[in-house]
Formats: sequence, C-alpha cells, structure tokens
Amino acid sequence: MDALLKQPQVAGLIDRFGRRIVADSFRRAADNVRQAILSGQTQGFDDGVDLRIMADAAARVKALTHRHYRRVINAAGIVLHTGLGRAVLCRQAVEQLAEEMGHYSLLQVDTEEGKRSTRDSHIEQLLQILTGAEAATVVNNNAAATSLVLNTVAAGREVIVSRGQLVEIGGAFRLPDVMAFSGAKMIEVGTTNKTHVRDYENAITENTAALLRVHPSNYKIQGFTSEVSLDDMVAIARRHNLVMIDDVGAGSLVDFSKYGFEPEPTLAQSVAAGSDIITSSADKLIGASQGGIILGRTAWIDAVRKNQFARIVRVGKLTLAVLEATLKLFLDEAAALREVPTCQMLLRPADDIARQAKRIAAQLQKAQLPAEIATAPGFSQTGSGSLPTQNMPTTLVTVTPAKMTAETLAARLRSHKTPIFSRIQKAQILLDPRTLREDDEKILTQALIELLKT
Repeated sequence: MDALLKQPQVAGLIDRFGRRIVADSFRRAADNVRQAILSGQTQGFDDGVDLRIMADAAARVKALTHRHYRRVINAAGIVLHTGLGRAVLCRQAVEQLAEEMGHYSLLQVDTEEGKRSTRDSHIEQLLQILTGAEAATVVNNNAAATSLVLNTVAAGREVIVSRGQLVEIGGAFRLPDVMAFSGAKMIEVGTTNKTHVRDYENAITENTAALLRVHPSNYKIQGFTSEVSLDDMVAIARRHNLVMIDDVGAGSLVDFSKYGFEPEPTLAQSVAAGSDIITSSADKLIGASQGGIILGRTAWIDAVRKNQFARIVRVGKLTLAVLEATLKLFLDEAAALREVPTCQMLLRPADDIARQAKRIAAQLQKAQLPAEIATAPGFSQTGSGSLPTQNMPTTLVTVTPAKMTAETLAARLRSHKTPIFSRIQKAQILLDPRTLREDDEKILTQALIELLKT
C-alpha cells in the first residue's frame, strides 16, 4: 500500500483531494482485488494487480468527490419521478433558498417580542387560507404525518379502515405496518372491492377512536365496486363521537378535474366535508420539497404538536422555505399553474410537446447517426402515486440504435456528465419531451449524437 501511494499519479490525487480519501479508496480497492483473487475471479488482471487497484481506487475517488445529488435530465415522461427527486422546485423556491438560506434565517423567533415561536406558524397561515382548515402543521413526509396522527388520536385504541384501502406505496409504506407502529389497533371492514356504511357501523365498539379513509394513491379498483363517501363517513363519525381522519395522499390544492383529469380529492374538499384531521404529501401535486401536511381542527393539531414524537419528524428551515414559496403561488391559481413545474408539465399542451419531439427528431436525423430516429404517439405518467391510471397523451422520440443495444445506450445516457434517464421498449429508447426542462433539449441531443457516433 505504501508503494502504491508513492506512485507519481497517486501523488497527484493526494494533492488534489487529500490523503485521507485517497488512502481509504486504495484500501477498499485492495480489499476487492484480494477477494477476487481468493475466489478465483482474476479475469482482466493481465496488466497487473497494482494497475487494477489503482484504476479501482481512482474511480472511487472520483465517485466520492463528484457531486452525487445533482441535476439530471428526465426524458422518461414521469412527471413525479421518485428516483429523480419527485417535484421540480419552482423558480421562486430556488431563489428564496439562494438568497436567504446562506445566512442566519428566521425560523423559530417572534420578531416583535423576540421570544421563541412555532416554526411552522407562517406555513399554517398559508394553509388556512388555501384550504379553510382551522389549523395546520408540517412534518417530514406523509408517512410520518399518518403515524403521528394515529398515535395522537388512537394509541391503544381501535381505528376502522376499509380493506380496499390497505395500501402499500413504494414497497416501504404499508398501512397495516404504519398502524401497528403508531400503537393503534387496525379494524378492517368490508371487502377488497366493496365497503358499505353498515360495515363501519357494525365495527364500532367502546374502544373505537377513529375512522380512517386512505386515498389509494397508486392504483384503482374498477368494475363491481363501491365505497363509502367521505360525507357519509363524517356523518358516521359524528353520530358516534369519533375522529374522522382523511389521508388524501397527493394532497392537491387544485381541482385538476377542471383541466380534463378524473376527479381526485383536494385538501379544501376534505376540510369542507368536515374531516377532523387531514394528511397529505407536500411534494407531489403541490410541487414543493418532501414533507407531510397535517390539517384539521385546532384541538387536534395542538395535540399533534404536543406529541413527543413530533420533534422526531419535524422539518427544518430548507423544507419550510421551499414550502412557503410554493404555497404562496397557489394563492392565485393561475400563477400556480403557470409557475409550479409540476402543474406546468401536467397541463402542457399536446401540440407543444409534439413540436418539440419533431424538432429533436429532426436534429438527430440531420446528424446521420447509426440509428433509426422517429416520433410516435405515447403516454406520459404523473408518477409517485398521484392521479393513478390517468395517462397523458404525448409524442415520443424513438431511437433504435444499429451498433449497440437499447440497454447499452440507456446505460451510457445515465453515465453522461449530466445523467439522462429514458425509457426502453422493444429495443428502442423512448424520449418524452413532456418532462424536459429549460436547456435540457440541447444537452440531450448533443449527448445522443456523441454517444451514437462513438
């Protein structure tokens, strides 16, 4: 190891990045080579073990010192792509972060009295105006919001939920597990496809604390189905002095059914229906950074804030700044549709997408690449459990490479200095302009020309 670290090219790495990270990378690379030799996997060692270690170590240093959390190009057509950070932040949020968060920032002090205050009080005021709720608070995601609410309302008691709403989202959020973690006892009623008012009524006991409605964010049950409306569930809760909890999932502040989408519950609609507590994500159809919104009656929001677990899942100044800037746009719906990237992409006109797709295809065809380039009709998706099964018509650019597989080209696009994510279907790369942002088109076309020619 000492001999390797004294090599001239390694000295250059140490000068640039420091001895600590270089030495650690060499130790890990040496361990990998050692394990490969012991297991008989020595293919590619012809140039010598030392060169193999140096190449591996240099790659590790590069990976560790380059920015991991960085800009990528989403050409997959999934507006809220969980792997790519979900919602793109609006310009106003980015500017607020850049201008204000590089300094000490106002978080939890009252400027008039100089005393400690509630850190999300300004967010609460905005949500009160936007939804009509009596009170509101914010935690770090909707899973935390649901767990915290259940623990506050029903620890050690029963919560009734329809079997058709026992959702699993993303492989990690499973409602039965969240319910168990919260300390509440889950009582399932109805069947997978049908639940009736009598199912809830018959399940209520003296130990029942609440009714829970969960919006099935990433699927729909269609056909021979029925479910109890929120209005009816609120009425049942009132008759039996129970708490009505409504988890609306994506938590839209806009009724997208006005713009051609199928109806989905909004936060304001749930408040108007009389729900006692409402939870949702802040980073899906609202378009802010990851967060969990809790709305409802003042007494219950106060109780949630006082819960000992609230501090564990509270948000910091960056989340609050982004949410503030984003929520302010929704005070004028037209401004939100114009400025919030999620809204822009969901409502982008089909003819505008088609023009961009044809322009990209023409640029690639002009380069005379070893690939078949064309456009084709297709569908975009909202993603992240928002507006489930509601595909949006789009125009795709199709690339069928002649000298490599579609999988190889997709991998090379992901390894580009600005990683590019696409879709693969039937030996073709599919590129959806719906999710391309400013300057993405130029980078995308140049990368494809470079990679296909190489």
